[in-house]
Amino acid sequence: MYTVLLLLCIVVFWLFENFYTPDTYSTVEDDGLKTDIPSYFLPSTSTGAIVVHDHFMLSYNEPYEQAEWVAYLLTKNHLTYDDRRRPYFIEDPKVKTKSADWRNYKGSGYDRGHLCPAGDRRFSEFAYNETFYTSNISPQNREFNAGIWNRLEMQIRQWVKKYGDLFVVTGGVLEDGLVEIGEEDVDVPKYYYKIVAKGNADDLRVIAFLMPNYENTDPLHHFVVPVDKIEKVTGLDFFQELPDITETKLESQSTLAGWKF
Repeated sequence: MYTVLLLLCIVVFWLFENFYTPDTYSTVEDDGLKTDIPSYFLPSTSTGAIVVHDHFMLSYNEPYEQAEWVAYLLTKNHLTYDDRRRPYFIEDPKVKTKSADWRNYKGSGYDRGHLCPAGDRRFSEFAYNETFYTSNISPQNREFNAGIWNRLEMQIRQWVKKYGDLFVVTGGVLEDGLVEIGEEDVDVPKYYYKIVAKGNADDLRVIAFLMPNYENTDPLHHFVVPVDKIEKVTGLDFFQELPDITETKLESQSTLAGWKF
């Protein structure tokens, strides 16, 4: 009898792990809040697959099974320490081609790395849960995810406390020849970028980072690059709605001025 029960438990656990995915989160109702992103902050899209959620936006790249960019606004009001129960990763219902199943990451050795951090969306259960759509994750080296990538996210939170609202756009560098994981061939980026901007269209300050997908103990400012370099490796156009003179000036600079580490 005990042997039969044990086998039954094993079968149920296997079925749960391999086939069960919840249809919705614990909170299915909109929280009534919305984080708007000015259009001039948004990059171009190589796929046209723009997805707008309440608290972040993304451009999904189906061949790579992840977003080519995720954009969000971070404000002082977003920085709370509310305790949130970690939900399941689920497919993004707004991605028409279906975002990658979380099981692609099982046994791969890579983390399900958030692009819009869950820690930046603790102010609302709905906003927090949104970040667990698989369209918002990318395969990251575990030490990188817990190390320098996490340090950069914490630095950005410190900048928000110091400077006020910040716009962030981030993603992996998607290119040919990448390692792939899972049945859906989710590509593993060799590099990740993050572009941070403060101010408005008339007085914008920008800092950009390009980091290899492995842990590095170097100071964060060692990874600062011009936006032009990120455009070159991604093929995307950032700040495309700004006047050409302003865009060229912003994107050609690699400066730490105005950003205290």
